[in-house]
Amino acid sequence: MGKQFIKVVFLLMICLSGFAQQDSTFLETVKNPKKYKIGGISIEGADNTDKNVLTLLSGLAVGDEVTIPGDKISDAVKALWKQNIFEDVQILQDKIIGSDIFLIIRVVERPRLSKFSFKGDVKKSDADDIRGKIRLLENRVVTDYMVGTIKNTVRDFYLDKGYYFNQVEITQRKDTSRKTPYTILTIKVTKNRKVRIQDVNIYGNTVIKDWKLRRKLEDSKPRRWYNPFNSGKYLEDNLKKDLPSIAAKYNAKGYRDARVVKDTVYFVSPTRVAIDITIDEGHKYYFGTFKWFGNAKYRSGQLDTILNIAPGTVYDQTKLDQKLYQNPNGFDIMSLYMDDGYLFFQVNPQESNIHNDTIDFDILIFEGKQATINKITVKGNDKTNDHVIYREIFTKPGQLFRRSDIIRTQRQLAQLGYFDPEKLDVKPQPNPADGTVDIEYIVEEKPSDQIELSGGWGGRNSLNNQSGQGGIGIIGTLGVTFNNFSAKNLFKASSWRPLPSGDGQRLSLRAQTNGIYYQSYNFSFTEPWLGGKKPNSLTVSAFHSLFSNGQKKYVDSEVGKIYNPKRQSMSIIGGSVGLGRRLKWPDNYFNMFTNINYNYYDLKNYGAFIFTNGFANDLNFQLNISRNSIDAPIYPKTGSNFTFLGQFTPPYSLFNNKDYSTLADAEKYRYIEYQKYKITAEWFTQLTNKKAAEGKEARNLVLRTKVGYGFLARYNKSVGYSPFERFYLGGSGISGFQNFVAREIIGLRGYPDNSLVQTYSGGNAVGDPIVARYTMEIRYPISLNPQATIFVLGFAEAGNAWTDYKKFNPFQVKRSAGFGLRVFLPMFGLLGIDYGWGFDNVPGQPGIGNGTGQFHFTIGGALGEL
Repeated sequence: MGKQFIKVVFLLMICLSGFAQQDSTFLETVKNPKKYKIGGISIEGADNTDKNVLTLLSGLAVGDEVTIPGDKISDAVKALWKQNIFEDVQILQDKIIGSDIFLIIRVVERPRLSKFSFKGDVKKSDADDIRGKIRLLENRVVTDYMVGTIKNTVRDFYLDKGYYFNQVEITQRKDTSRKTPYTILTIKVTKNRKVRIQDVNIYGNTVIKDWKLRRKLEDSKPRRWYNPFNSGKYLEDNLKKDLPSIAAKYNAKGYRDARVVKDTVYFVSPTRVAIDITIDEGHKYYFGTFKWFGNAKYRSGQLDTILNIAPGTVYDQTKLDQKLYQNPNGFDIMSLYMDDGYLFFQVNPQESNIHNDTIDFDILIFEGKQATINKITVKGNDKTNDHVIYREIFTKPGQLFRRSDIIRTQRQLAQLGYFDPEKLDVKPQPNPADGTVDIEYIVEEKPSDQIELSGGWGGRNSLNNQSGQGGIGIIGTLGVTFNNFSAKNLFKASSWRPLPSGDGQRLSLRAQTNGIYYQSYNFSFTEPWLGGKKPNSLTVSAFHSLFSNGQKKYVDSEVGKIYNPKRQSMSIIGGSVGLGRRLKWPDNYFNMFTNINYNYYDLKNYGAFIFTNGFANDLNFQLNISRNSIDAPIYPKTGSNFTFLGQFTPPYSLFNNKDYSTLADAEKYRYIEYQKYKITAEWFTQLTNKKAAEGKEARNLVLRTKVGYGFLARYNKSVGYSPFERFYLGGSGISGFQNFVAREIIGLRGYPDNSLVQTYSGGNAVGDPIVARYTMEIRYPISLNPQATIFVLGFAEAGNAWTDYKKFNPFQVKRSAGFGLRVFLPMFGLLGIDYGWGFDNVPGQPGIGNGTGQFHFTIGGALGEL
C-alpha cells in the first residue's frame, strides 16, 4: 500500500509540473504577442463546401501577416460563423517554421436538406401552396433559423384560413442513404377547428344602425348560414384593417370626429368569438367656404364649379378628396390640371376656420410648369411587336402630358386582348429640371389564340321537318382563331413558334359538320391597321354552308344518273369585304365599319322558308357606327357600348318595272331586297369598390344592363318582307348550325331555341321582322386570372318578336330570370352555362314558360347581337 501511494503522488507532481509549465507558456504568449507570416492553410471537415471559397470567406490568405494572438484570427472565425452553414468553427496552429505559421481551419458542417414531406391535416392543394411559400430546395443547409421560418410560414398560412389554434411541428431525421450528413424534414400540421365570429356587438351608435356598420366590416362579419360567401373566420389583422371603415362611414355623413374608442374580442365557445366595438360618434359638421390660393391658370370661380361643394353641404372628407384628386369619373381639380400638362401640380386643402359646426377651407395650389413628353417605352412584350403597341398609345413624344391619354392608352392595350389587364401598369418618370417626363408602359403577355373542338345540339325540329330525318342532331365543330397573327412572316421559317405572330392581325378558320345533314366552312382575316399608319381596318371573309335531309344528291335511273327528287337541301355561298375606321368626332371612342356582302342561296325542295325551290341573290351594303368605352373585353367593370347598324340591298322592285303581285315566290325573291336596322345600348356599372391587397385580385360586383331592337323593313309592300335575315327569338342564341346568314338568332334564356317566333309558313317558323330584348345581369368574379377567368351571374331578361309594325309594342314582352356561369379559357374562348325560368306562357306551345326552367349552353360572350 505504501509503495502504491508513493507512485500516485509522484505522478501527480509530474502532471502539475507540466500544467504549470504550459500555463507559463500561455501567459508568456499572451503577454508577448508575436507576428507571423501565414505559410499555408489547410481545411478539415468541409465535405460539401468548396475549400478555396471557404478560405476566401475567412479573409485569410497565404503570405498575410498575422499576430498570434490577434484580431485577424478571431475575425476569420466570426466571418465563417456568419455563413450559417457550420455547427463548429476552429482555427488551429499546425506548425511553426521560423517566422512562418501553418494554420488549420477545422469546421463541422450543418446537415443539408435531402427532402421534406407533410404529415397530418394537410390537403394536397394546401401542400402545393405551402411549397410555393417556403421554397425549399434540395442541398439547402438546414439551420435553426430556416426551421423556425418554415414553422412560422406554415402557421401563418393556416391562420389566414381561420385555424387560430393550428399547431406545427417540424422533425428532422438523418438520411442514411447518403454518406455526407443530409436530413429529412417532416412538417406535421394539426389544424384543429376554425375559429369563427359568432357576433359583432356595436355600442355607442345612434346615427347609423348596427347592420349598416357591420356591413362595413368586409372581412370580419359574423358567420350566417344564409350567406355562403362569408366564412366568418376571425383574423386579428382583418379586424384591424376593417375598423377604420366604420369611422369612414361616419365621416361620409359629416361626423368628422367619429372614432372607434375600444374593440374587444373574447371567446364565447372553444371555436367562436364575439367582437364588441364601442364608438364615439362626435358632432356633425358641414362645409363652409372655400378660398383658392396659388391658382394662375384657372380662375377661382372655375375651380369652384369643378369642386361643386356648396356651403352648408354635409362634411365628407372622401367627397372632398375625390373632387380634388381622383374622381372615378375623371372630373376633379387634379385631372383638370394634369390633362393640360401640369404634371408637377400639387393641391393641399387646409382647414382655415372651424366655427360651431362649420369648417372653412383654404386650398393651396402649386401649379408648376407644364411637362412635355420626352420618351415612351414599353416593357414586357415578348411576343407582340413594338409597333402594334406603339400605334395604340395616345401619349406621343413632344406632346403635353395628359392624364386622360394615359388612362385611354391602358384601355386600348387591354382591349387588344393580348395582355393581362390586371397587370397593365404605367410609370411616369418626371424630370423637373427640364420640364419633361418619360413614360414607361408595362405589359404582361397572355395567351390569346383559341382552339374550338366541341360538340353541339343542332335541334330536331328547326329546319328539316319535311325531311323525315327529324333534324340535324349532334354537330362537331373544329375551329382555330389566331388573334395576334403575322401574315408578312408567313413564309419565314424562323417565325413559326408555333405560328407567325406579333402583328395584331386576326385569322380565323372554322368547320362544322355532322356528316351528311350539315356542313359549314368559314374563313376570315382582319388587318386592324391597313397601311400601318392609321387605325383603318380591312376584313375579308368567305363561307359555304350546306343543309340537307341526308339523301344522296344523284340516283341511278333508266337514263343514267339524275338529281334525286327526294333530296331536300339548301346551299349558301357568301363572302364580304369590309373597311373600319376609328373616328375622332364626336370623340375618339367612336368607330365606323362599312362592308359589302354577297350571299347566294340555292334551295331544292327545302321547306324552311317562304319558298322551297329556286335560288336567291343577296347583295347588301352594311354600315355600323359604334361607341365602345368598356374597360376590358372579358370581364368589363365600367364603360358602355352603343351600336347602330344599317344593312341595305338595292331596291330592285323600284326600277325593274315588274309586277310583284303576280310573280311566283321563286321569281319574286331571286334578287332579295330589304332594309335592316339594329340598335343596341349596353352599360357596365361597378357596384362595389373593394381594394385588393398587393398581388391579389380586386373582386367587385358589376351590373350589366342592355337593351336592343331589331327591325327588318321593305321597300315595296307587294314584295313583302325578305324571307332571309329575319329574327328568331328564344334560347341561348348560338345553337350550332343556326349561326348562318340566312337568319339571325336572338337569345332569350328560360325559353327553348326559336320558341318565341311569331311568323309561320307551312308549319315552319320563318322568323319575324321585329324583335326587342332587355337584359340585366349581376356579375361576380371567382377568378380574374387571364389563364382562367371565371365569373357567376344572375340575370333577368325580357323580349318579344312581332309579325308587323302595327302590332309592335316594346312593353309587351316575355320575361325570364335565372343564374349562370362563365369561364374564359384562352384556347377555347368564353364558355357559359345558364339555367333560366320563363315566366310567361307562349300561345300554342304548352309546357313552355309558366315557370318552366331549362339549361342553356353558350360559346362566346353574346346571346345574339341584341
